[in-house]
Amino acid sequence: MQNKLIQLQSVLRQLKRVTVAVSGGVDSMTLAFIAHKTLADKAIMIHAVSPAVPPADTQRIQDYAQKYGWELKCVQSGEMEDSTYRENPVNRCYFCKKCLYNTLTAFNHGQVISGTNLDDLSDYRPGLIAAKENDIRHPFVEVNIDKQTIRAIASHYGLQDIATLPASPCLASRIETGIFIIPSQLDLINRVETKIRREIVAENIRCRLQSQKIVIEVDEMILNASPQKEIDKLKFEIELMVIATGLTLPVHFSAYQRGSAFLGAE
Repeated sequence: MQNKLIQLQSVLRQLKRVTVAVSGGVDSMTLAFIAHKTLADKAIMIHAVSPAVPPADTQRIQDYAQKYGWELKCVQSGEMEDSTYRENPVNRCYFCKKCLYNTLTAFNHGQVISGTNLDDLSDYRPGLIAAKENDIRHPFVEVNIDKQTIRAIASHYGLQDIATLPASPCLASRIETGIFIIPSQLDLINRVETKIRREIVAENIRCRLQSQKIVIEVDEMILNASPQKEIDKLKFEIELMVIATGLTLPVHFSAYQRGSAFLGAE
C-alpha cells in the first residue's frame, strides 16, 4: 500500500493542477483527500448535485471540505435536462458522465481526474467512454490501485468513515433499465433506503423500481435473520410512502443482488 501511495502522489505531482470529480463514495473521496494533501490549492474538488445523488453524499463532501480545507465547488451538470439520459437506456451512465465531464472540463483548472479504480475495468462502465472522449485521467488505474487498496489508504490516514463506506452507485441505478427517470421517484428511493438503514443494519440495502413492483433488497443473511413482524411493518410503512408519491406498485422484500435493476443489452 505504501508503494502504491508513493506512486499515486508522484502521478499527481506530475499533473501539477487538477480538478477532482467527487461523487461522495470512498474512491473519489480518498482521491480528493490525497490530491489536496499532495497539491494543496492546486487541487480543486467539484461535486455535481443532482436528484440522482443522495443528499447524504453531498453533505459528506461538504463536511470534509470544511474539515480539511478543500476548495469545493458544487455544480449542476445537467443530466436531468438530457432526454436520452432520462430514457434510461443500457448505456445511461455514458450520458450522465458526458454531462459531468463537459461541466468539469469547462472550469479549465488543470487535468480532470476521477476515482475510477482497477476493479472498475472488469465491469460494464459506459461512463469510461465519456471519460476517454474528454481526456479524463484515472490516477488509481494508472498505478494499479484497486478498491481494497483505496480502503487501506483511507484507513492509513484515519478516514475510517470513508474506508468503511459500502459501495453505492447513484440512485438512478435503482431504476430498472428502460423506465423513464423521474426526480420525485429518485427522492422516494433515497427516502426509503434511508428509512430502512435506520431500522436494519446491513452493508447492502437497495430500493429497486421495476415496471410491476418495488423491490427492497437487503443482504440475504440479514434479511433472513430479521423478524417477519419487523419486515411486515417496514413493508406497510414503505407502501404508504410509495402511494404518497403517486405510485400504485406493490412492495416486496428480497435478498440483495448486485445490479439487478440493470437488464443489459439484448
